[in-house]
Amino acid sequence: MKIFEKMAREGHEQVILNYDRTTGLRAFIAIHDTTLGPALGGCRMWNYATEEEALDDVLRLSKGMTFKSAVTGVDYGGGKSVIWGDPAQDKSEALFRAFGRYVECLKGRFMTGTDVGTTPYDFVTTLKETKYVGALPQEYGGGGSSGIITAYGTWKAIKAVARELYGDDSLKGKKIAVQGLGKVGYYLVGHLTEEGAEIVGCDIVQESIDAVKADYPNVEVVSPDEIYGVECDIFSPNALGSVFNDDTIPRLKCKGIAGAANNQLAEARHAQALAERDILYAPDYVANAGGLIQVADELQGYNRDRAYSAAGMIYNRLLDIFAIAKSNNITTDEAANKMVDDRLKDIGKIKRNYIG
Repeated sequence: MKIFEKMAREGHEQVILNYDRTTGLRAFIAIHDTTLGPALGGCRMWNYATEEEALDDVLRLSKGMTFKSAVTGVDYGGGKSVIWGDPAQDKSEALFRAFGRYVECLKGRFMTGTDVGTTPYDFVTTLKETKYVGALPQEYGGGGSSGIITAYGTWKAIKAVARELYGDDSLKGKKIAVQGLGKVGYYLVGHLTEEGAEIVGCDIVQESIDAVKADYPNVEVVSPDEIYGVECDIFSPNALGSVFNDDTIPRLKCKGIAGAANNQLAEARHAQALAERDILYAPDYVANAGGLIQVADELQGYNRDRAYSAAGMIYNRLLDIFAIAKSNNITTDEAANKMVDDRLKDIGKIKRNYIG
């Protein structure tokens, strides 16, 4: 697996393998960078095909959390955890309590919460074994579903793209293709509908489609494969990652991209491929940072107004990134990465000073 080579290449500090013989728990915890503070990142539960696939996912996702934290201005590092198992069949109280005990062993170096395949109530169970969890339901002191604020931040990202493309951030009459109508996409459709946007959507889960159509009957639904070829103003990916690749990019008929999915580019070079087609790309870890912002706020005592104010700043952050990309003749992905590198270097230098 060459774990140390992968860690060295991507800049990771620590990878912890956790196995519990009572529950059969198999979990990875990856800590990428703690320059800004303790590592923060959700816990994904997925039925990976191999150990290598699970490891690659946790390494990739934890690095993304470093970038997301740095670019949004929160004082947390990047981490992620994955539980290898089927979320539909393998969940139990004992499993999540066992996982919580492994998180507790790190004594605050890593904090976690919900992600794909897990729910806030899974971490109510985990809370019995460790206090280092966020994304909790409101009745447990949390902010509730992080999908709602993530959708809010993604809406702001779409508006920033519209402003850069058209000089006006109004979405009235703009056609938006929404890939993924689940826990983020559903609420995003609500924001877009209120603005008078024309929406085309897709999902692989019929229940998600039915929920959107019940509340927003004017949404046009196409198949997951057809969505790439929809002629639209802005394409919004809100499902899984690697959706922009050698196969899909030539099919796109949009002017801009902004969505909540993680790791949307299959490879870094695909940012340049989008730029060569004059498609404005809002880097995913900026556009989808609302959930992180909520969890970071929870950890200091959740204040909804404060969290939503911070999520609203995604709009301004993206306009800054677009300006950096334009002035330096680089891709928007490179511009966002530059913003991250600059903050990590500056804060890292400050922390070298001994303060007693």
